[in-house]
Amino acid sequence: QVQLVESGGGLVQPGGSLRLSCAASGSIFSLYTMGWYRQAPGKERELVAGITSSYRTNYADSVKGRFTISRDNAKKTVYLQMNSLKPEDTAVYYCRQSLADTTLYWGQGTQVTVSS
Repeated sequence: QVQLVESGGGLVQPGGSLRLSCAASGSIFSLYTMGWYRQAPGKERELVAGITSSYRTNYADSVKGRFTISRDNAKKTVYLQMNSLKPEDTAVYYCRQSLADTTLYWGQGTQVTVSS
């Protein structure tokens, strides 16, 4: 049984930065696509950024140029560096592990609040 544990969320002022981490248990982390999603109150969960096993990345238009996803296979961890944060980035951020676009596991989520 794989567990995905997110950390790094919190309260930050507009324009600030946070780095989220998602640590995975289990083996063969390097084979899977990892993604960050977010869900704001009253809204559907949406893709923020993804990174494949070959390190190809994709981003939601709303975060391009501000967020960077990366992975460290040796540490079985995926990161989301978030810069120039805006109030509309406020949401619960979830980590997802997938293979061939099939969800394998979700993390429990970490709250990010951008407010002055």
